[in-house]
Amino acid sequence: MKTAMIFFSLTMYVTFQAFSQGIVVDHSCTRINHIPEPAITAAKQNLHIAYGHTSHGSQLTDGMTGLVAFMNGLGHTTDLYDWNNDGTGGALDLHDYAMDGDVGYYPDWVDNTHDYLGTVNPATGRGTGANADVNVIVWSWCGQVEEKYTAGTLDSEYFTPMSQLETEYFGIKFIYMTGHLDYWDEANNKAANQLIRDYCINNNKILYDFADIESWDPDSTYYDHANDNCDYYSAGGDYLGNWAQEWQNAHTVDVDWYNCTSQHSEPLNANQKAYAAWWLWAWLAGWDPAGIEDVKNNSPIIHVFPNPATEYLSIRAPQNSTIEILNFEGQLLKTVYTSVSETIVNVENLTSGIYLTRVITDKESVTRKFIIE
Repeated sequence: MKTAMIFFSLTMYVTFQAFSQGIVVDHSCTRINHIPEPAITAAKQNLHIAYGHTSHGSQLTDGMTGLVAFMNGLGHTTDLYDWNNDGTGGALDLHDYAMDGDVGYYPDWVDNTHDYLGTVNPATGRGTGANADVNVIVWSWCGQVEEKYTAGTLDSEYFTPMSQLETEYFGIKFIYMTGHLDYWDEANNKAANQLIRDYCINNNKILYDFADIESWDPDSTYYDHANDNCDYYSAGGDYLGNWAQEWQNAHTVDVDWYNCTSQHSEPLNANQKAYAAWWLWAWLAGWDPAGIEDVKNNSPIIHVFPNPATEYLSIRAPQNSTIEILNFEGQLLKTVYTSVSETIVNVENLTSGIYLTRVITDKESVTRKFIIE
């Protein structure tokens, strides 16, 4: 974790706050050392999470399990990242496999959510009975997201019932997810996941972007044609390698990454999923990550603002840089060559969604995410 951190003023709240612009947690939210310890503690004190998933979704919790010993070994507060069902011993309260199945099985996942929560308590907006304390519900996909897309049922079998659950249980935060990557049905997989991103951004939802996290390595290298096991291919379909294995082999286990179970994939993928999960938990508990800057491997500090943007994007970067604007699939949309330290880029022709800006200097390339409203 060879990372330096700069923290700006952070304000912690012990109750849920309204997220007027929603939340998107993706590959840019995997810098776990940037989450201050009070934010981790606040998540453990205030969140009661129920997670429904099958095999692919277990990457998140298997990664979280391995993370505990890994962070202990790096000298962090002992068991700071511990979790269990009921939150005993000061751990995060996360009920794994709380509800049977995954979000691909409709209407089962909706019925199982109702069965788990019980009748809504009109005073708290949460459920009743044994799980009345649950204030976060998470459902993951396994392999059906592109099937829902091609059948035209993502709206009726995912967006609409999730929205109805949010209205019914108004005291609970419901977490949306993209599906895992599927290189063998790439076009439909990408289209389905992008539809989920667009829906969440346009409707101020909370999104854990599962697919995006497994599209990037920890050095912010993007793999446009990757699979869920981290294999990646050329645009013409030639197998090129496995980005997770390559990164693991080039770095030190138990220092830069850790071994853990990762169904269908590599340990590093589950590592990244765990880091992003804690970013989400901290954010839900009141931490605001907006003021954090990343300085990694002597990278220049890149400022992108306002974010979200509407008409113009101001990019502060080292002089004599090349600035590229890309869509979320990595397609180049615009290139700007700059000799000054602050460049104004017109983005009013871009539709609402998530985009990337890549700043290329004579030393390296640095990528940042931004949102167009």
